[in-house]
Amino acid sequence: MATATFDGAARELDRVLSASIPDLVAITDQHAAEPHAAGKWSRKEVLGHLVDSASNNHQRFVRGVETRGGKFPGYDQAFCVRLQRPNDVHWKVLVDLWASYNRYLAHVIASLPSEAADYPMEVGGEPVVDLLWIAVDYVEHLKHHMNQVLGPRFESTYPKTPFTRSRTPPGD
Repeated sequence: MATATFDGAARELDRVLSASIPDLVAITDQHAAEPHAAGKWSRKEVLGHLVDSASNNHQRFVRGVETRGGKFPGYDQAFCVRLQRPNDVHWKVLVDLWASYNRYLAHVIASLPSEAADYPMEVGGEPVVDLLWIAVDYVEHLKHHMNQVLGPRFESTYPKTPFTRSRTPPGD
């Protein structure tokens, strides 16, 4: 991502949404339910995972500002996909939910105060990062999965999103 700011992350998210939504809508429900390969997720399962990611990160963005950082749980993505069975949901429902949620998250990310960028965040026992890193990584993760769903379109640093600065755990 060219600009490591909340505004830059929000603009990049908006750009990816604008470039992806028309092509997502064009995918048939049947095609969306087919796995990419044996043992891999279908497009529906990937989008279901991205809805989970939106939900989890929404809480991190808002609560991270509210509490000036902190510890947040991770989540078992494979369990969530199995439990929620996105292959049983019509593709249009998944696309509309994912698109609307991410449009809102672009607004939320752009609304985060610049001083919150340095707030220390620990997620699921992983190394402590700052809130800006969480926002940038969220967008990079989304681009990574859009490349899986639509084919290679977006440059993404995920899963090696660079750390903006080293952090120490909250309270240290």
